[in-house]
Amino acid sequence: MISKKELAAMVDHTNLKPYATAADMKKLCDEAVKYGFAMVAINPAQVARCKEYLKGTPVHVGAAIGFPLGQTTIAVKVFETEDAIKNGADEIDYVINLTEVKEKNWAYVEEEMRRIVDVCRKNNVISKVIFENCYLSKEEIRKVAEIALKVRPDFVKTSTGWGAGGATHEDIAIMKDVLGDKVKVKAASGIKTFEQALGFVEDGCSRLGTSSGIAILDGYPEK
Repeated sequence: MISKKELAAMVDHTNLKPYATAADMKKLCDEAVKYGFAMVAINPAQVARCKEYLKGTPVHVGAAIGFPLGQTTIAVKVFETEDAIKNGADEIDYVINLTEVKEKNWAYVEEEMRRIVDVCRKNNVISKVIFENCYLSKEEIRKVAEIALKVRPDFVKTSTGWGAGGATHEDIAIMKDVLGDKVKVKAASGIKTFEQALGFVEDGCSRLGTSSGIAILDGYPEK
């Protein structure tokens, strides 16, 4: 059984709302420190603010790039990544270009992934690739995972939380089947209870993206 502390350290504590205030960001950061979460997952405009709030703590600042649609060019995503890192981001979660996946333009998908991961690697920043599985066929999930196996980001991630669906055990099984232990998997979206979180941990996920981290920990069985 995973300990409560170990579970907390897998949570990316999330507030990606476009209307979040500075007070909301301060609350998010304070909660992340209090509960021992891995990271705060935020929009890039909030990175410098949250970096200051989290100064002197072990909690990482994570920026969502190309969020939530993934429909900016590679050059824009690379610039956004570099800017977020310059402002203090410790982790980058970027959304792939789903149009190019649907077009089977695998060279584009690989170039985009490679360029963003290279920027992260050069700056010693954790990279996560968001698939947005709810819009992909099982074959497309497998193919993008195969590209990730070549490029080797730190993580692949199921969802943005803004799509038509979230993490599923079936999709994670496909990702893990391709990637094994070579690239970690982050489950995101729809994870609201301890039981759901535990299920994804048992699937082999190393991170959980959720805005319900406190509720998940509150549901941890005391006995």
